Amino acid sequence: MSELTHFNSRGEAHMVDVGEKKQTHRRAVCEGRIIMQAETLEKILQGGHKKGDVLGIARIAGIMASKKTADLIPLCHPLMLTHVELDFKPEQNSNSIYCTCQVETLGQTGVEMEALTAIQVALLTIYDMCKAIDRGMTITDVGLTEKEGGKSGHWLKGET
Repeated sequence: MSELTHFNSRGEAHMVDVGEKKQTHRRAVCEGRIIMQAETLEKILQGGHKKGDVLGIARIAGIMASKKTADLIPLCHPLMLTHVELDFKPEQNSNSIYCTCQVETLGQTGVEMEALTAIQVALLTIYDMCKAIDRGMTITDVGLTEKEGGKSGHWLKGET
């Protein structure tokens, strides 16, 4: 296993120096889901929620959050993102909404944190918009599924 890169030789936290790294196309894909009552899912799918289009607003919230990751995570580098895409798939058999996010940039460091932040905020937005009718919703299964670019190349969840 590699060393933790956000600590210097004295064990102090620091921002990793990426100045000498080569600029490459970077891409990260993350996933997550929010589980809810069947009635809550149905209300979202019918579009009759009094606060508006729940999934549309969650999509915008996730995109906005991806662009603010460096403001939220202390040692993240601010990045110029070239593409952010969030997709939602209602899963009626489990009363959940499955969310995927793909983030891309041309840069010197990866976009995993931006994709993870987007997923979390998108799912939190669904929670916020629906909490008045379902406070028991659960956000789960959030994680990185794929990354490309940089020195480490391509990584896919489930592969060694």
